[in-house]
Amino acid sequence: MRTGRATPALVEDVQVEAYGVKQPLKAVASISVQDAKTLVVSPWDKSVLQAVESAIRLSPIGLNPVNDGKIIRLPLPELSQERRQDLIKVLHQKLEASRVAVRQIREDVRKEIDTREKNKEISEDDKYKFQEDLEKLVKEFNDKIKLVGEDKEKEINTI
Repeated sequence: MRTGRATPALVEDVQVEAYGVKQPLKAVASISVQDAKTLVVSPWDKSVLQAVESAIRLSPIGLNPVNDGKIIRLPLPELSQERRQDLIKVLHQKLEASRVAVRQIREDVRKEIDTREKNKEISEDDKYKFQEDLEKLVKEFNDKIKLVGEDKEKEINTI
C-alpha cells in the first residue's frame, strides 16, 4: 500500500476516450511524479488533452485535474481522518490475507513432510526436525508481517 505519496499507478489505468476508442491513460500520455504530492500527465498528442482531463475528473479516484493547456497536474489532497481509517482497515485485511497465505504454505509443507516420511524418504526424527524448522520460519514471517503492518499504520496516521 502506498500512502501519502504520488505514484503513477493511481491513474495509469483510467479509461480515456481517445481516437474513438477507450484506452488506458498510460497508452495516450506519459505520467510522472513532480513531487511527493503532485502527478503530471503529459499527453503525447495535445488533441486528447480535454479527453484526458474529463476522464480523470469522472474517474472514481477523486482527483481534481488542473489543465494548463500543455500538461495536466494532479495535486493529491491531504488524507482526511476518515480516509486514514479506511486505509487502516484495508491494511488489516491485507495483513490477515498474508497471515492466511503463510498458514496455507505451512499446511502444504507439513503434508509434504508427512508424505515423505510415509514413503520412507525421511526418518521420523527428520520429520520432527523439519516440522520444528518450519514452525520457526512461520513465526519469523508472522513477526515480519506484524512489523510491516505496525510501520505502515504509523505512516498512515502521520499527519
